[in-house]
Amino acid sequence: MQKSIKKYWPIFVLPTLVAFFIGFIAPFFTGVWLSFTKFTGTILDAQWVGLDNYAKIWGDDTFLHSLWFTAAFTVATVILINVLAYMVALLLTRGFRGTNVFRTVFFLPNLIGGIILGYIWQLIFNGVLANFGRTLTYSSTYGFWGLVILMCWQQIGYMMIIYIAGLQAIPGDLYEAAHMDGATRWQTLFRITLPMSMPSITICTFLTLTNSFKLFDQNLALTAGQPSNQSEMLALNIYNTFYSRTGWGGVGQAKAVIFFLLVGALAVAQNLITRRKEVQQ
Repeated sequence: MQKSIKKYWPIFVLPTLVAFFIGFIAPFFTGVWLSFTKFTGTILDAQWVGLDNYAKIWGDDTFLHSLWFTAAFTVATVILINVLAYMVALLLTRGFRGTNVFRTVFFLPNLIGGIILGYIWQLIFNGVLANFGRTLTYSSTYGFWGLVILMCWQQIGYMMIIYIAGLQAIPGDLYEAAHMDGATRWQTLFRITLPMSMPSITICTFLTLTNSFKLFDQNLALTAGQPSNQSEMLALNIYNTFYSRTGWGGVGQAKAVIFFLLVGALAVAQNLITRRKEVQQ
């Protein structure tokens, strides 16, 4: 069997590698090259302009605003989602009846597409705000907290499942020893549960950080960046730059490159910081 695998492994691996190259590697490097060019119709008429596209980015007020808006949104959602998901996971690992039903209910929102969620919550928010003579796009503040609530509602259940798996992997002997030593619930939480949950916290923080920073479809459906692009996040700003501003296709590609580097740097930094706090079991 092993000899057959060694002999025929290219047959199984090659299609995957070809698909990966066509679907990821080639478009990625093409996008990087286009970020140094100017084109109006198709990429066939692209002309090399060097760093001009990158220079235009920092003079684009909409990009800078969307950067700060996205950063604030990411901070809020990473904290809220992980804290609430961890609290729910702690409650659902207490062993009371009906926990499986609650896990399913909390996880279901993650199965709904972002566009659908955006329109559903848009109806809900506008219905509530109509009582006060407002709409979701009346102010960027409404759009910001609307996006935060939507993201939390969608992601808490998914992160909860990861936290539950991490909590259930903690050896029960540690809790028995802590109880015998007279440790309180808060001491047990901060001295045992949280340190032993760090692998799960690392994963969930990484997922919430990257998902929040590259949010697109929910932003498009819920506010579409209104009013006046004040609730526009980075991904939507890049999309609008590329498709809505004639002659700015190269600038949109340059923004996408910066976006990729920014998300990658944040993800690596977060992973390094949280992994240092993990406890070897």
